[in-house]
Amino acid sequence: MAALGWLTPRRRSATARSVLAGEASAEAARKSSQEAQEAPQAAEEEPGFPVIGDDKAAAFFDLDNTVMQGAALFHFGRGLYKRKFFETRDLARFAWQQAWFRLAGVEDPEHMQDARDSALSIVKGHRVAELASIGEEIYDEYMADRIWPGTRALAQAHLDAGQKVWLVTAAPVEIATVIARRLGLTGALGTVAESVDGVYTGKLVGEPLHGPAKAEAVRALAAAEGLDLSRCAAYSDSHNDIPMLSLVGHPYAINPDAKLRRHAREKDWRLRDYRTGRKAAKVGIPAAAGVGAVAGGTAAAIALSRRRR
Repeated sequence: MAALGWLTPRRRSATARSVLAGEASAEAARKSSQEAQEAPQAAEEEPGFPVIGDDKAAAFFDLDNTVMQGAALFHFGRGLYKRKFFETRDLARFAWQQAWFRLAGVEDPEHMQDARDSALSIVKGHRVAELASIGEEIYDEYMADRIWPGTRALAQAHLDAGQKVWLVTAAPVEIATVIARRLGLTGALGTVAESVDGVYTGKLVGEPLHGPAKAEAVRALAAAEGLDLSRCAAYSDSHNDIPMLSLVGHPYAINPDAKLRRHAREKDWRLRDYRTGRKAAKVGIPAAAGVGAVAGGTAAAIALSRRRR
C-alpha cells in the first residue's frame, strides 16, 4: 500500500523553502509583468467590486482548473513530446498524472512533485529562451481553447477597474508568463527553475510554488507592490490554495474541489462554477470521460510510435 501513499493529501505549513520559492517567484513575476492588451469583457459581479481606481488592490488567480481546464504542465508536456524532447513512455506517465488530476479533482503535493521532477529532467541542459519560445507555440496548440470564459471575465473586470492581475501557479514561471501575457494579464508568479548562464540546471529555486509557497509569493509581491491584501482578491479551485485565499479580503472558490467547497461555505466565501455537463458538487462521472480521452490518445500515440519503428 505504500505505493499508494500519494493518494492521501498532506497538510503542510510554510517552510524556509516555501518562503524562498515565494520570494523568487515574486521577483521573477515583477521582472516579467506586462500591461493588459485585450479588449474589455463583461463580468457578472456583485455591485461595487472590484473597486474602480483602487491602486492598493490586485487580483491573484490560480491557473490549473481555475483559469484553464486541466494542468498546464501536462499540456506543456504534450507540446514537448511533439517536439521530441522525450519518449513515448514519458508521455504515458504525463497522461496518467493528468487523468488522476481530472478524475480526483484535487492536487496531491507528492504526486505533483513527481510530475515536476519529470519535467525538470526533460528541460535540463536546454536554454531558458528556447523553452519560452516553444511555450508560445504550445499555448496556441493546446491551451488557448481551454481557458474558462467565466474566469477570464472575472480577471478582465479587475483589469477594467485599473487593478493588476497575476497568475499564481506551480507551473514553470516561463510558461505561466506566456499564458498571462496572452490573456492580457499583468504577469505571473510560478515555480522558478534554476538556470546558469541561461541554461536550466535541472534544479528548483526553493520548492514548487504550491500550497503555502503560493501564499508566500503573494505576500512578497504585495509587499513589493505596496498592496493592501485586505482589499485584494484571490481565486482558486483547490483546497491546497486555502493559505493564499485566506490572505486576501475577497477570496473566491472557482470550480472548487469538495474540500474547498466545504471550507468556502463555512467561511461564507463566494463560489463560482463554470464546469458544464456535471453537478458542481460532484467531480467524478463526466471527468471519467476525459480520462478515457486522455488514455485513448496515449494509446494511439504509443501505437503510432511502434508502427514507425
